[in-house]
Order: sequence, then C-alpha cells, then structure tokens
Amino acid sequence: MSQDTMPLHFTNTLAKLPHNLSECKMLLNFKQTGAGPVVVIMHGLFGSLENLNVIAKSLSEHYTIINVDLRNHGASFHENEMSYLTMARDVLILLDELNIDKAHIIGHSMGGKVAMQIAMLDESRINKLVVLDIAPVDYHPRHNVIIDALQSVQEQIVSSRGEADLIMKEFIDEMGVRQFLLKSLFKFENGYAWKFNLNTIVENYSKIIANINETHSCQCDTLFIKGNNSDYILPEHREAIVSLFPNSKAKVIHGAGHWLHAEKPQAVNRSIIDFLQ
Repeated sequence: MSQDTMPLHFTNTLAKLPHNLSECKMLLNFKQTGAGPVVVIMHGLFGSLENLNVIAKSLSEHYTIINVDLRNHGASFHENEMSYLTMARDVLILLDELNIDKAHIIGHSMGGKVAMQIAMLDESRINKLVVLDIAPVDYHPRHNVIIDALQSVQEQIVSSRGEADLIMKEFIDEMGVRQFLLKSLFKFENGYAWKFNLNTIVENYSKIIANINETHSCQCDTLFIKGNNSDYILPEHREAIVSLFPNSKAKVIHGAGHWLHAEKPQAVNRSIIDFLQ
C-alpha cells in the first residue's frame, strides 16, 4: 500500500416504492447532481447525505453524484435489521432501480465499511473505491458517550436545538461534535426529535463496530484516505487492508481528524479527483 458520469439535480422520488427483496422493503433516499460517470457517496454513523455535500458539490462538476442516506439515517426508511450486508444490498438495489451497472463508490467511516462490503458482494459493480478514514477491522466501542447524550435528548421534551445542545453539553465537550449531531435534530409535530433511528442503531451497534463480511480479495483500484490526527486507520491495520484490497493506495491528510472532509475539504476533494481521473 503506497503512501503518500445522468444530469440535473433532483431528490429521490422512488424512496417508498416496494421491491421483491425482504432485506430492503424500500429504496434509499438519495440526492442526484451533476453529469458524467456515476459516483455513489455514503455518510457515516449518525450522519446523513448532507454531511458529504462538500464532496458531492466538488465532484458534480465532472461526475453524476448519487449522494445516499443509508438505512435508519436521514430521510431513508427505518428497519430493525442493520448490518453491513443489508446496508450494502440497499445500495446495490438502488443502483439496479436507477439502471446503473457500474459506479465509483465513496464512503466515510460507517459508509466506508458499506463501500467495502459492496466490493465483497459484487466488485464488478465498482469502477474505483474510495474509503475515508476507516479500515476493514473490528473496532472497540467508542460512541458510548455520544449515545448517552443522544438518548438523554430523546428521553426529554425538547423545544429547540439550543435546548438539545445544552443537554448534550453535559456529555460532550466538543462543540463541533455536538453541531454535527444537531444537524440530524428536526422539528416534528410534537417537538424536536432525531431523524436517525436511534433505538435501532443502539440495538445494532455491535454490528456497526464489527468488521465487514470478508469473502475474497477485491482487485478494484482502492484509495484509503486517513486524517493524520485520527486513530481509525493505524499501522497495525495495514495487513488487513492489503489482504482484502491488494490494489490499494493510501493518502494522509495532515491537520485533519476523523471528519477530514469537513476539516480539510480541498485536500480531500483533490485527492479523490486525482484518484478517480
């Protein structure tokens, strides 16, 4: 591992159409922009497609972007089952419905594992694969405090985002983390609530921090992009990465942590575009 294209803009009108696979009863919500070769983009845990707009906007100058809300997130459907196999199948089903045979696949964090799982299921559907700050390994629980904060908000009647922020501040010191989470707090009929399916995410959390279902070595060209201040990709992960993705390269974004696309968007976008081109 070395160091170092459907035009126009529209949102998903197919999200509530049924299909014939029990694993995914509805299609994922998505946002399509740009024109050119197709690029599918997937967000991380507790996020939504809006989190990767900075990548989508940059790439839409040269590519057709399919920016996706994964199941139990954003405006996509809620389901009790949540594993990397089911999430990867959701994306493949959406591509089938859109008549997309092959695409570049980009995923951040949890979305990066979904991207790698797609490669395990059917690498013939992938042109190039970009994985943002995640490795194909098991992780220890690292979201317990965040989950406590989210549940504390959920258990109370919240009348504003400011009120929710005060509740979370008792658990989470970093303002940037709270602001990221608050993007998924929406006003419903009875007040504010999380748009993601918190209960199901918590119930399936052990699956989310687990490794993907490994089946073979994917020969697709792959780029792993790491924030140098992040501990999600470590030197000891190199063997697992090279074993599953032998045609992979690595890029380190200096001055960035796990949310590297938000902290260093120009560097991340340039790395992705150079790789895809």
